[in-house]
Amino acid sequence: MNDETLIAQNLLAIQAVFLSPNEPFTWASGIKSPIYCDNRITMSYPEVRRNIAKGLAEKIKINFPDVEVIAGTATAGIPHAAWIAELLDLPMVYIRSKKKDHGKANQIEGKLIKGQKIVVIEDLISTGGSVLEACAAAENEGANVLGVAAIFTYELQSGQDNFQKSGIPLITLTNYSTLIQTALAKNYIEESDLALLKDWKKDPYQWPATK
Repeated sequence: MNDETLIAQNLLAIQAVFLSPNEPFTWASGIKSPIYCDNRITMSYPEVRRNIAKGLAEKIKINFPDVEVIAGTATAGIPHAAWIAELLDLPMVYIRSKKKDHGKANQIEGKLIKGQKIVVIEDLISTGGSVLEACAAAENEGANVLGVAAIFTYELQSGQDNFQKSGIPLITLTNYSTLIQTALAKNYIEESDLALLKDWKKDPYQWPATK
């Protein structure tokens, strides 16, 4: 079993991911989706969170060997960033969605020195908008953002386009394609559901086509 499949199995087993192709969820953006992902649940499962931390730490060592600081996005990326930073024996910071309106008005908490090379940790990638804003905030503080590392990506074209435009590399532990194939293999879904699930990724804004 490869790491992508292991993490997909973990997320399904603890119900961090729900697949409901016939009774879709509605995201805040209004998109109808056959999947709902809440990776915050992983905090409550020691073995799962260890698998995630070890997996991302290994990928970071391979893809971004010059990293000097691990940065978590507030709030979902913070715990995973802490565990990864511990494994890599590196400093950690976290990045707020906006500056505080009091005190020093910090947007980045922790010690970040201008020019330091950082990897930003996120739990979930959809369009990539929020984590890329966090990267921009870090760059505004003088950080050198090497890349983003996340647990899961929906593999949406809009997200891929946004990362390509930004020039910031993205690495993930698992992805939507692996997840739905794993769900089928483990009987979380039926064979007849697979086409609906694949169609959603092709064009989530027009899904489902028959409704």
